[in-house]
Amino acid sequence: MSRTLHAFQAPDLSALARTLKRELEARPELPGHVELLNMLTKAVGYRNYQHFKASRAAEDRLSHPQVAEPAPVIDFRRVELTARCFAGTDVLVRWPGKLNQQQLAIWVMWSFLPAGRDMPEKAVNEILARHNGFGDHVLLRRELVNMGLVTRTVDCRVYRRVERKPPPDARELIRVVKAASSR
Repeated sequence: MSRTLHAFQAPDLSALARTLKRELEARPELPGHVELLNMLTKAVGYRNYQHFKASRAAEDRLSHPQVAEPAPVIDFRRVELTARCFAGTDVLVRWPGKLNQQQLAIWVMWSFLPAGRDMPEKAVNEILARHNGFGDHVLLRRELVNMGLVTRTVDCRVYRRVERKPPPDARELIRVVKAASSR
């Protein structure tokens, strides 16, 4: 288990020594580790060691604010398993069996659609058919609509890609698929 180091500073060493001497003399036996930590931190003005740690942690957060977002957590195993469905190309050669992998694969299909453009159903079908190796571009189109990545008119004649930022796993899969297909 890793140990967090906490800097300890006493404004008056003499007052610290007097307080510790008084505390130790009042006890019938020597204090344990935690009791000693509590005595030390009480001697410099904290309620106990927990109060000292919480105060130091808050001081660190306030003096070193997080400027950048933490790095997104990517499930690389999920990305790898889904990338296998593309077999090193930009063509989805088989439909993944698991829902979470299907959703990642749909994000890749979304990335092939042009942004900010209305498209007739035929144009969407052509793009999806070009990147579909298992022969069911209609499934892909339906899933794009179901996931809210594509909108369509009531008569289903005009489609438009919805501009959204893909989740971290999807961004990584899109990068992997496009890099593999550009080789």
